[in-house]
Amino acid sequence: MKRSVFKRGGLDLSVAETGEGAAFVFQHGLCGAAGQPADVFPVDSGWRCLTLECRGHGQSQSGDPAKFSISVFADDLAELIEARNLAPVVIGGISMGAAIALRLAAIRPQLVRGLVLARPAWVAEAAPSNAKPNAEVGELLRRHPPVEARGIFERSETAAKLTRDAPDNLASLRGFFAREPIAVTAELLARISADGPGVTRAAIGGIRVPTLIIGHGRDMIHPVAMAKELSGLIPRSRLAAIPPKADNLQAYRAGFRSALATFLKGF
Repeated sequence: MKRSVFKRGGLDLSVAETGEGAAFVFQHGLCGAAGQPADVFPVDSGWRCLTLECRGHGQSQSGDPAKFSISVFADDLAELIEARNLAPVVIGGISMGAAIALRLAAIRPQLVRGLVLARPAWVAEAAPSNAKPNAEVGELLRRHPPVEARGIFERSETAAKLTRDAPDNLASLRGFFAREPIAVTAELLARISADGPGVTRAAIGGIRVPTLIIGHGRDMIHPVAMAKELSGLIPRSRLAAIPPKADNLQAYRAGFRSALATFLKGF
């Protein structure tokens, strides 16, 4: 993985690239980093996976937590695309990254020639109910030391429900209690969970580029119903159902990579 620095708003933001070929801008999820999209990227596809690590993520600086938002992260990415002369580019993302990509496709269509929305956690509304587990962990980390916060969470109804229905989501949430710096993690979880892509359903319906939407079951934070709704809204979209991450990690990776490789061959 090659690294470079993109300077924006007085911050050093890290850019990671994997593979060779035309750029596919592929954004990570909340509290993730460039390794997340790289893990499911088909490296033999003839494309280059380029990820801008958002403020407070990976090797990027955090800056003012009050600026942690999907719109600011999207603006940072738009500036990178323009600064590196990538437009129009195929852009995508996982979870929060999908919301960032969706926003750019809707409000900056001149930057985008293809769109990938993987495991979306938002459609149009802010603070969707499926984001409540992330918000809950964020508030616990705001109010308590990490060990105490983890103990409270483990005794919660949320943890019990995720144990039964979405163990992969539970594993991710447990990891947040050890994600340093804790104060940044708390602000990211609380602020982004209360946020949204800031676009209307009408604007989503106006997206005209080829679009791949990836979803799977056994995922409370990224419900497949949202993937299906987005597929119904975007005219030139295709929905790919892949094996749940909670059931078989290798099958999940293989299904994700296959869906991406097939989509990217169309450009």
